[in-house]
Amino acid sequence: MKVMKFLTGALFMGLVVSLAGCKDMPLLNPKGPIGAADLHLIIVSFILMLLVVIPVIIMALWFPHKYRASNAETEADYDPKWSHSFKIELVVWLVPAVIVAILGYLTWRDTHRLDPFVPIKSEAKPLVIQAVSFNWKWVFIYPDQNIATVNKLVFPVDRPVRFDITSDTVVTSFFIPQLGSQIYAMGGKRSQLNLLADEAGNYFGQNNQYSGDGFPDMHFPVKVTTENEYENWLQQMKQSPDKLDVMQLIKIRKPGVGYPVTSFSWVEPDLFNKILAKTKKSDYVCNTNDQLASLASETK
Repeated sequence: MKVMKFLTGALFMGLVVSLAGCKDMPLLNPKGPIGAADLHLIIVSFILMLLVVIPVIIMALWFPHKYRASNAETEADYDPKWSHSFKIELVVWLVPAVIVAILGYLTWRDTHRLDPFVPIKSEAKPLVIQAVSFNWKWVFIYPDQNIATVNKLVFPVDRPVRFDITSDTVVTSFFIPQLGSQIYAMGGKRSQLNLLADEAGNYFGQNNQYSGDGFPDMHFPVKVTTENEYENWLQQMKQSPDKLDVMQLIKIRKPGVGYPVTSFSWVEPDLFNKILAKTKKSDYVCNTNDQLASLASETK
């Protein structure tokens, strides 16, 4: 009994220590329909798996304790008289099979239902934002408003947002945990992600795919505002003296961390597609500055 109490206490303390660093758990606090659907799938899957995990843990602790050598001469002499049990075989095989079948169905259903390329149904017109990952920063282009930002994302509440995503370097991953659904950004490829925030506030966006030395610092603040606040922000953006063209892009794409949040009141026409086309033409994903310089001369 002392051993059992020690093991139970050690297990409890281990859980407490392992969760001590989990100050914020954004996945468990969704702020949009996609994030809420993801959380529901996580909870249902977790409960289904516990149907196997909990009995196994209980038996793994109870059997050794009950049939220990010191208890064999009193009440727990283990001397089975059978070589096969249909009931045990049925439980061992049927229960996991049913759970796997249910998990498979849920995964198949939600994979199609939460397809990141499928637009979110809403009466509001979707906002288009083009996201490009660099080493180690993010550039967000608003093509309809002809503005751009570096390392900061702003959009209004209760309005669908369609992200067109690509990478100027290696594979990265675009992820706003509280809004749900991460998706990879790849050079020469256009990914798409549809999200919606149903509550205004400040959120956290990040790259979840290891991409080199600056990976830990490749994150960005996400500000979800009211429509009026968003319109005021657009007016402020138009006052910025900075303009995002190919020559400015050469400065941005130099590898480095800590790039300051920057606003651009004007964007080179069709810049996202030019980045996309340039990486498609490359034999490798990481373009050189000379290639971008040549692109700049072409646009002149």
